[in-house]
Amino acid sequence: MDERAFLDDYDPTAFARPSLAVDLVLMSVIEGAPAVLLLRRDAHPFQGAWTLPGAFVGIDESLDDAARRVLGGKAHLGEAEMDGAYLEQLYTFGAVDRDPRTRIISVAYFSLLPAGRFAAALAGNPALALARLTLGAGDETATARTGNGDALPLGFDHGAILATALRRLRGKLDYSGISFALLPERFTLRALQEVHEAILGTPLNKPAFRRRMLDRGWLAATGEREAGASFRPAELYRHLPEQGEI
Repeated sequence: MDERAFLDDYDPTAFARPSLAVDLVLMSVIEGAPAVLLLRRDAHPFQGAWTLPGAFVGIDESLDDAARRVLGGKAHLGEAEMDGAYLEQLYTFGAVDRDPRTRIISVAYFSLLPAGRFAAALAGNPALALARLTLGAGDETATARTGNGDALPLGFDHGAILATALRRLRGKLDYSGISFALLPERFTLRALQEVHEAILGTPLNKPAFRRRMLDRGWLAATGEREAGASFRPAELYRHLPEQGEI
């Protein structure tokens, strides 16, 4: 039997076919803490709980295309907000009991944006929240909290997905320029350090941090200074992606 004949006779129902989904960890930094965009579910399962924006993958759709669809659809971000968004595949979550409906495997994606990009989406949809994340050294799941510190109930295994995403982000800080995705085009060295401290959850030595960032060749001084400062305005820098790609 040649391959054409084999394919013509192949029965796709011979094996069970689990469903495939993508879930999007869309992170930022707000008020000195890592944060994630969550969506409150209005249907079962986990009705009323908070979950990552996600969707089932279409039969003719690539994983990357599905993730971008979620970024613009479930996350309610427009083209301007999504422009230049950092997006990478994070991990595949396939525990048999991760979804009570049926066997659903989720490919999680990880995206980063400056906090200001979320303003329009949050204002237009009360079911969305930018929740602060906490993760202890030995914790298997992350906790999402409101602005006043209350923990939000999370659906599915999304606490474990968030823990994986936050550890990935922490791990990449030291060798990549991933933190620049959380900053505007022009930023101060103070703002860059604050992003690193928020993600790591620990203060950093100011002179050592600035020397390390400048020595890597990732930054270029713009010759401009920040506006509206009550003290001596700090110099503004920009990222040099051609020398330090994420």
